[in-house]
Amino acid sequence: MSRTPLIAPRRTVVRATAASALALLALAGCTSLAPDYARPMLPVPATLNGTNGPNGPEGTALAPETGPMGWQEFLQEPRLRELVALALQNNRDLRVAVLAIEKARAQYGVEQSNRFPAVGATAAGNRTRTADDLNTSGRSPTSSQYSAQLGFSSYEIDFFGRVKNLNEAALQEFLRTTENRRSVQLSLVAEVANAWLTLDADGRRLQLAQDTLRSRQKSYELTERSHALGAASGLTLTQAQTTVDTARADVAAFTSQVARDRNALALLAGAPVPAALLPDGANPGATASPAQAASASASVAPAPSLATPAATLLAVPGDLPSSVLLNRPDVRAAEYTLRGAYASIGAARAAFFPSITLTASAGTASNALSGLFDGGNGTWSFAPQIRLPIFDAGRNRANLQIAETARDTALAQYDKAVQTAFREVADALAERATLAERLQAQQSLQAATLKALQLSEARYRLGADSYLPVLDAQRALYSAQQTLIGLALAEQANRITLYKVLGGRWIDTTPGDSTATPGP
Repeated sequence: MSRTPLIAPRRTVVRATAASALALLALAGCTSLAPDYARPMLPVPATLNGTNGPNGPEGTALAPETGPMGWQEFLQEPRLRELVALALQNNRDLRVAVLAIEKARAQYGVEQSNRFPAVGATAAGNRTRTADDLNTSGRSPTSSQYSAQLGFSSYEIDFFGRVKNLNEAALQEFLRTTENRRSVQLSLVAEVANAWLTLDADGRRLQLAQDTLRSRQKSYELTERSHALGAASGLTLTQAQTTVDTARADVAAFTSQVARDRNALALLAGAPVPAALLPDGANPGATASPAQAASASASVAPAPSLATPAATLLAVPGDLPSSVLLNRPDVRAAEYTLRGAYASIGAARAAFFPSITLTASAGTASNALSGLFDGGNGTWSFAPQIRLPIFDAGRNRANLQIAETARDTALAQYDKAVQTAFREVADALAERATLAERLQAQQSLQAATLKALQLSEARYRLGADSYLPVLDAQRALYSAQQTLIGLALAEQANRITLYKVLGGRWIDTTPGDSTATPGP
């Protein structure tokens, strides 16, 4: 007799079971108990104060009207661009941030896999011998059993979105780590540029101190010869000696500072910095354009050029809205954390409702390996399980309260991130508003002190004054020159700060867009 009629009913049941499982899978994930997310209102004024003023110091270019400003376009100096590229390849902090992204991506993959059943195949064989004393026939029979199955176990039907929301939370964590990597990259670009400019400025300070030492040494030698001839007093000789010793101390201090600046730059770059990528101030052969080179006095040190060949950083266009702060990586990371907290609330709410898990398998079994796949040996099982929370001593409610508190905490942290960003931009703009005037005033002061030194030396040579006014004028000129180098550094560092605190771009995106990519 044919076995077909006996097999057909089993196949019908298997098909019906599979159809039911597919229907349940189609319903899974259709419901989410997470609160609807809406981007919070900005807890800061609508516009950034100070952005509608003049362009700033002479030579400042305006930001483009469209498109983000990447660091390659922001940094105009080729050597600095190459150095930043080297740092992005070798910096260890950036490597750690990239590895954190890989970890978050893997964790997201784990959560994503929970939304689908894990199908596995199993094969088993069992051969058993029964002892004589345990068998009524007095013989020792041997039995065999073989099976092969394909199925899945403990797959949760996500009716209330628990698995979906856990997957969403993992996705937001992955996106947060991505923004953290961008934040590290943006900070690295700014730090390398600042370190490069600082090395250049300190190198120019060292050159100024060395030039000052040489000029004061010549002045001391002249005074010493005059003292030997009786034309200068011992007091004048001693006063000249103090200026030489002061310059010697400054040369030693700036030499040490330049060495520390080189070490800091190498640490940021993650590798030794080639000499070709160093700024002119750090190269001994760099020439200086003296501001006082026209002076005929040997006691006047030529001042290094303040036109540092660094990045030509862009000024901020007028009337920037505060919404540009939403493009900052740290603000975006805080928003992703807030989104993940909303999803966690949905997962916590789903714990109050029943959960259904499925275990199903289909295969074949036989007591002989040769007959394992013969007709009529098919097996199947379908074991749905429903879990209904009745009493848990307040565990689910406490977990929901934890998720809601985490959401409120993330909201407060988001507001704080926006407020911090606003303050950083406002501070940078407030400093920039006065930099041009300070630079002009310092340049005028340097010119005035140079003139005062020339007049003091002339009066001393004519015998109208003692050597003390010359010393005071020398100190004033040296201090004015050093301050001017520092102000030039501050002006360029302020441009870098603005680029960083604005998130590497000046362009506002659509208010609902939270996926725009920052400039760096």
